[in-house]
Amino acid sequence: MAKKKIYDITPPKVAYKVENTIKEMAVNDKPKKAPKKAKVVFQSAKLIQPPQPTQSPQSIKQPQPLQLPEGRKRRFPLREILVGSSVILILLCIYFYNTLPKADIEIWPKTEVLSLQEKVKSDKSVTSVDFDKKVIPAQYVEVEKASWQEFQATGSASNDGKATGTMKIYNKISPSSSFTLKIGTHFLSDSGKYFITLDKVTIPGMNGNTPGSISVKVQAEESGEDHNIGSSKFSVPKLSGTSYYYSIWGESTSAMSGGYAGKVKKVTNKDIVNAKDALTKQLLDQAEKSLRDNLAEGDIVLDGAVAKTIIEASADVKEGAIVDKFTQQAKVKVSALIFKKQDLESFAKTNISSQLSPAKKLLENSLDLSYASTLIDMKLGTQTLDVQMSAKTYYSIDTVSLVDVVSTKSADQIKRAIDENYGEFISELKVNFWPFWVKSAPKNTDRIKIDLLFK
Repeated sequence: MAKKKIYDITPPKVAYKVENTIKEMAVNDKPKKAPKKAKVVFQSAKLIQPPQPTQSPQSIKQPQPLQLPEGRKRRFPLREILVGSSVILILLCIYFYNTLPKADIEIWPKTEVLSLQEKVKSDKSVTSVDFDKKVIPAQYVEVEKASWQEFQATGSASNDGKATGTMKIYNKISPSSSFTLKIGTHFLSDSGKYFITLDKVTIPGMNGNTPGSISVKVQAEESGEDHNIGSSKFSVPKLSGTSYYYSIWGESTSAMSGGYAGKVKKVTNKDIVNAKDALTKQLLDQAEKSLRDNLAEGDIVLDGAVAKTIIEASADVKEGAIVDKFTQQAKVKVSALIFKKQDLESFAKTNISSQLSPAKKLLENSLDLSYASTLIDMKLGTQTLDVQMSAKTYYSIDTVSLVDVVSTKSADQIKRAIDENYGEFISELKVNFWPFWVKSAPKNTDRIKIDLLFK
């Protein structure tokens, strides 16, 4: 059987025939029967190129695009769109009807307050809560602080200074012999200032015609700057009227110095006591703050469980010292017994729960605690606490079982079912369905939610 050739481009002769046929149909007044549509059969064959025309490309007319006859327009597929949209909408409604419905049930159980009082011991020798012995763990901590600080002396005193210097005493007694002067012998300067010897003095006799001499330390009898005299000659007033008056005398070759008069600062006993109190208080406050700042979350330190100790304190001067400032140093220690709030809460919850019947439960977040120390032993690391505890309790409601009970039931049926089981133990009940068209709880229990709420 001979194969038909198929062209992907209409040959020029065929194109001209089609064009002429359309023109004849357009000018013909009488309607004619439309020719039967030619069936085009596509075969899976290689595309065969049409034969090349023998005429030159310029002599061949280009085929005109095929046009529909006048009066015929393409119809908008409105009916098909409406039918398709309706089918999709129906499918979506079926999907949402089966997947969207859910039920939210809210139950407010009735609560009662249970209050208890216990004495609980915190002990640093235990590591876990002992519910039977009513003991919770404790921790002993301590912080030391040491420092020094300068303080002003507030006392005052006269601090007169007496001039001092060196004098050379001469001996011109004839015949030659030594001469002794006792301690405190007065010498009078030629300017009228008295000085005294500070030691016993023996002046050697003359050596030939040379007077004997000795150098000694002397001090002004009175204080004041006016005794800071320059080089002077001195006589011994007590020898006046004797043969020795002109034979014993003194001379200074350098100025006397150190004489003054005025007020100076002096350290009093009150100064030392106040300095100690101020510094130790400062250090103790710092140590306690450091201790509290380093507590972990939930650590409790009661005021009575803190001990403050002054290890040492001293000043670098004694009472009466003539200084403007002095230094005070001190070392202190702050120690404390600590217990954890969660340990006490754990004990309280267990203690309250032990008083409940099996049908009742403790409302976790309702626990209220108050406590105070009644007996503290820092050496042993123990303290006794007087604990007041209270919490709300309620009748246990099995929400898991209730989900199966209320499945597929209406709101009224759900309320009756819950009322039959727990009516006397609840104060309020609400049932909500979603979306708005849902009238009963879904069969799928995963879409049912039951919450216990508390006022």
